[in-house]
Amino acid sequence: MEPLTIRSVRGPEEYPWLAEIWRGAVYATHDFLAEADREEIEARLQSDYFPAVVLSVAEREGRPVGFSGVLDGVLEMLFVDAAQHGGGVGTALLAHAVENHGVTKVDVNEQNVSAAGFYAHRGFEVVNRSATDEAGRPYPLLHLRLTRPCENARPHAV
Repeated sequence: MEPLTIRSVRGPEEYPWLAEIWRGAVYATHDFLAEADREEIEARLQSDYFPAVVLSVAEREGRPVGFSGVLDGVLEMLFVDAAQHGGGVGTALLAHAVENHGVTKVDVNEQNVSAAGFYAHRGFEVVNRSATDEAGRPYPLLHLRLTRPCENARPHAV
């Protein structure tokens, strides 16, 4: 498998690629989301959500395969191309976010059991729970905090 590199997003011209990764990842992992809610979130990705965070993109062979978004030490988003799940992309993005952006917190949908397990395996523990997501939708959130060193994949950052 080709090496993974992680770099900063160059600008809004890359947002469509990230939205495509988001869409595939959400269809693969967020079957609990109502279609209307998924569409509402997707409609705001490029205009509201991406510009509000520091975005990093993971690439293999020059092609984006995942991305993360961080704001004030909180991992606000981490999505991996569905075809790349299990290939270390998420672990590398998380390690990059912790090491380079000081991430110590993340919220995860309670219904996304695989994501909750992913973060638990990498040193995050549940410290609180909300009955709804940040927009008041009926998707409970687990609030996690990093309590031990993050498993580290050490990608080459460019």
